[in-house]
Amino acid sequence: MPTEPKIMPVILAGAGGRMGGALLRALAANPALRLAAAIEKDKTRRASLKDLPVPIGAEAAAILAKVADSQDAALIDFTSAGSVQTIAAAAADHCGAYIVGTTGLAPEDEAAIKDAARKIPVLRSGNMSLGAALLQELTRRAAEALDADWDIEILDMHHAAKKDAPSGTALLLGEAAAKGRGSSLSSLREDRKAGVSERQKGAIGFASLRSGTMAGEHSVIFAGPGEHIRLHHSAETRDIFARGALRACLWARGREPGLYTMADVLDFS
Repeated sequence: MPTEPKIMPVILAGAGGRMGGALLRALAANPALRLAAAIEKDKTRRASLKDLPVPIGAEAAAILAKVADSQDAALIDFTSAGSVQTIAAAAADHCGAYIVGTTGLAPEDEAAIKDAARKIPVLRSGNMSLGAALLQELTRRAAEALDADWDIEILDMHHAAKKDAPSGTALLLGEAAAKGRGSSLSSLREDRKAGVSERQKGAIGFASLRSGTMAGEHSVIFAGPGEHIRLHHSAETRDIFARGALRACLWARGREPGLYTMADVLDFS
């Protein structure tokens, strides 16, 4: 008889934050995964985790050294730009997979993620929601089917405390649209600001709203002569990102080193 797969250990970086709380709830409900350790740099947030029956600390490398089966573990990272470099290096040295949901990354963070992907499977996404991953694919296909007479505008709305704009998800959608157009986002991106002149033909426009407590909404608008198409995704709770991240952990287990996305998890081809 086939043996049951071993329960996969998971280490949470940023365990004391809003996404950390959602991930702790999701882990408790998932019998295929278990919490093995928690990393939290903020002292107050770290104190709130004191009742967790696992190693807890501020430094990734020190905590991972305490996890006996870390080589089989996935490290989920929902921290902030600047923390990713040390966490990525520690994950590459100690873990079996690295799942990155942190957004607003600097070039140094991006380089650290690519370095880690040379050693272990790394799945990076600005949005771990399965619905958002599908929206990216639909955006790519629509941009591929519609010519430059159709303007593309991307709108993202998030809670007032969100620091980066456009959001990581909005940029992923922009990259999908640019890919559909056979180009790069850097050559087509046009941020909406007061006083900006008339949009350029073929540009991909971005606008961001920050207010209240909303988890996140994204719209991609294709506007052609006399008609428009709107693709939209609403995140009603952070739990959807947590469930997607845990699915990514299980998918990444045993994969070859490399840089992956949620499109790989959903097997878009």
